[in-house]
Amino acid sequence: MRALRRLGGLRTRLVVAFVLVALVSAVTATALAYRESRTAVLERKQDAVLTDVRNRVEQAAADFDVPADEVSLTRFAAGIADGLGDDAVVVTQYRSLKASSDASADRTRITPSLREAVRTRNRMSFQRVDWHGSPYLVVGTPVTFDSTTLSGLDVFAITSLRAERDDTAGVLDAVRDGIVPVVLLAAVLALLAAGTVLRPVRELGRATRRHAAGDLTSRVRVRGRDELADLARDFNKTAGALESSVAELREQDLRAKRFVADVSHELRTPLAAMTMVATVLDEDAETLPPDAAHAARTVSEETARLTRLVDDLMEMSRFDSGAARLNLTGTDLAEAVRATLSLRALTDRVQAELPQGIRALVDRRRVDVIVANLVGNALRHGAEPVTVTLATDPAGDWLTVEVADRGPGLPPETLTHVFDRFYKADTARTRSEGSGLGTAIALENARLHGGAIDAANRPDGGAVFTLRLPWRRVREEEDR
Repeated sequence: MRALRRLGGLRTRLVVAFVLVALVSAVTATALAYRESRTAVLERKQDAVLTDVRNRVEQAAADFDVPADEVSLTRFAAGIADGLGDDAVVVTQYRSLKASSDASADRTRITPSLREAVRTRNRMSFQRVDWHGSPYLVVGTPVTFDSTTLSGLDVFAITSLRAERDDTAGVLDAVRDGIVPVVLLAAVLALLAAGTVLRPVRELGRATRRHAAGDLTSRVRVRGRDELADLARDFNKTAGALESSVAELREQDLRAKRFVADVSHELRTPLAAMTMVATVLDEDAETLPPDAAHAARTVSEETARLTRLVDDLMEMSRFDSGAARLNLTGTDLAEAVRATLSLRALTDRVQAELPQGIRALVDRRRVDVIVANLVGNALRHGAEPVTVTLATDPAGDWLTVEVADRGPGLPPETLTHVFDRFYKADTARTRSEGSGLGTAIALENARLHGGAIDAANRPDGGAVFTLRLPWRRVREEEDR
């Protein structure tokens, strides 16, 4: 996967872009060079042939008499061809008579359109034609006497352009052979440029990943005065501001947690005394007048509620400070769950499915707190029957304790906040019997074991909370 990401990375795209630009430039330059060189070579050859044909025709015409016969036409054509080169063929036409300097030459290279142009325009004309894969230049001109009088004699000269074609093809081959080195050089330059450009980007990426991992002190070096340097400076400024903000928030959070822990600790001593007095008043309430008895019972209930709240706050402060520790012991989970229900007189209100023989290393006190909170929450906010089901996953790696009720279920907005501290789904009941910390404490205890708690709604109605714990087997631990 890392190799695939590198293939599709910015470095690859830069190199491909450089190579494509170099390739397009080289191909364009080759095409332009070939076109210009071909045009120049052909025009030079064309001008030379036109001049030679004109001169040879003028020289030969001075000694030529009309009317002509086939013999004189042949001699006339041969005289002109002698001065045009070994591969030149001259064809003469006088009225219906035709002759050639080479009797075996194919006269079809002289096209009807060229014959028509010479006949109608009465001046020299030419065409470039391909014959059997070879290029030829065909020049046609009428023969005149004293520069004005037409003789009725037409001369056509056929000259091969094969040498010129080979010359331009050599130029094309030379330029084309140079494309490969140019592309390779472009690739090397692209790699060097990409390394120079991407080095600050890579450093910025590493710094960003260190920030994501929690190292807010990470910074990048600022090089130069270009856009990448501006980006590095902006990153460093943002990182500094973020570090300051996070440090301030952490300090505020630490002070808040310390304040809660200190207040909870300071409340324990007066609460202990208040609890003793409230217990005495509650026991003697029957001997008191009705108003005093009601007040005594109210004080006792509120004192007990305040005590539970302080205990929960103390527990949360231990989780926040990292002081919470597991006391793992070999435990029969079915027995532990039954003990939790029995201790709180919930056995008759809860349907339990607890298979025997499931033993694990857990902190029994914390499992008791988790189950008690989940069952109590189901009874308070759901509807009976409430079921508690102990099970294991098929692989035998996890234990699950599922607590379900048949109430209306949890609203969608509650599902995302049900484990938040002091969260209560019914905001109108600000003074409910719960502290709003029960599910948060249960989740922290599960996490301390390396597990989790999931909240969901049953398809047929009701909420279900599932405690998942890693199965630390007692036998394996004892063997170690």
